[in-house]
Amino acid sequence: MQSHASFSGNASISELQLSVRGPVFTPADPGFQSEVAAFNLSTEHKPDLAFGALDAEDVSAAIRWAAERGMPVAVQSTGHGATNAIEGGMLISTRRMLELSIDPLEKTARVGAGVRWKAVVELAATFGLMGLCGSTTDVGVVGYTLGGGLPILGRKYGFASDHVIAFELVTSDGTQLRVTKDENPELFFLLRGGKGNLGIVTAMEFHLFPAADLYAGGVYFDGGHAPEVLEAFREWVPSLPAEASASLAFLRLPEMEMIPEPLRGKFVIHLRYAYQGDLAAAAELLEPMRRSAPFMMDATGPLEASQFDTVHQDPDQPVPVRERGFLLDRLDEEASEAILRHFGPGVESPVLLAELRLLGGALAKSSEGEDIVGGRDAAFSFYMVAIAAPPVVGVLPAVFDAVHADLRPAANAGTFVNLHGHFVDAEDRERAWGPSARERLKKAKAELDPKNMFSFGHVVGLPVAEQPVVMDQAVLLDDVVTAGGDAVLNS
Repeated sequence: MQSHASFSGNASISELQLSVRGPVFTPADPGFQSEVAAFNLSTEHKPDLAFGALDAEDVSAAIRWAAERGMPVAVQSTGHGATNAIEGGMLISTRRMLELSIDPLEKTARVGAGVRWKAVVELAATFGLMGLCGSTTDVGVVGYTLGGGLPILGRKYGFASDHVIAFELVTSDGTQLRVTKDENPELFFLLRGGKGNLGIVTAMEFHLFPAADLYAGGVYFDGGHAPEVLEAFREWVPSLPAEASASLAFLRLPEMEMIPEPLRGKFVIHLRYAYQGDLAAAAELLEPMRRSAPFMMDATGPLEASQFDTVHQDPDQPVPVRERGFLLDRLDEEASEAILRHFGPGVESPVLLAELRLLGGALAKSSEGEDIVGGRDAAFSFYMVAIAAPPVVGVLPAVFDAVHADLRPAANAGTFVNLHGHFVDAEDRERAWGPSARERLKKAKAELDPKNMFSFGHVVGLPVAEQPVVMDQAVLLDDVVTAGGDAVLNS
């Protein structure tokens, strides 16, 4: 457990309240629990203090206050990626930072740290534009992008972070920086994929794209046809052009009213597909998968950008989940057999969703110079989600481990940080970055955050010789209980 200083009584809290405009909460205050609650209900944050920032000045003042007291700081907007719980310190909520503007002539957007993709998608659509959102528009734009951001149309456009123009960052001493490829270029390199290591991003500017000629949706097959559908998918994806993105999900759907009646309580295979370009070509390209097995439902066709949520059908209400993700270099016969052993017909699995998502195309190379986004050298992302409720929750780590072990021959050494899931130690939470990226992050960490204030979440530690001493006790970085994934740095 991390040792850290804490605030001392009402006088200290009053100092913070007088220096900021947003609300300050202690655990005894009404509103504290709702302020720290995450979308992932399996994670219960327990900070010493919660603060609802209204703007960058608020964030800067709160960080300076925390720094004077040796208090670590975590950040959350939506908490979709709250895979590990925050214990102690200050949690800064950015959900009130809702600045949003679009320049339709330049095709750019500017967002505050609390803006969700849904707001961007809806406003951009009025100008015939779209942003590079992922499988759900309910997540925060900034946290999603800091982890790279894997869009629905990623194979055509690349990661969302490839199209960032500028970040506005508050560092551990409260300094506000503008970060672009020309102004603070090393930070620009590290923030695109570096998640919550180096400070708090309070605003971001990025490019938008024309929203015309979209064809997308899903095709559902009975789970009994999993072997044929997976084999067809394996043969189909190598021929896909960059305009097309696809994934295959093994879904064991619960008996819930939110699930369409034909699919409720069933084991199904869900092909997710998105294409931008000639609509007839998009439909024709999908035919080999439509013919792979009798389908239960075909929900593909021309799509408005405002309807992207219908492709993956992610839940829009808070749920308790545990997740695990890793990367694959190939989908060969051995890997396919391993997937079917764990998720095929007749298998009893507590995993609600196991998704195989095609990478490559524009995802393989940054359009804005170097960055540290994980997954550029991988062929597929493999991602598992399970409902974290008794008695299942206790067996999930072993289940996830077994799947990873069986797929290890085809696996990549790294992970995609936004889909990494729960991490177990300091080494695991750094796996999203290769050795070179880790070293550059550690160097920047030592310069910008020498006392390791931002020690929560998927972050690298300080170089060993520079471990901070707080309250005369060494911070045990390997034992820090942290907030992971998109929960940290503005998700």
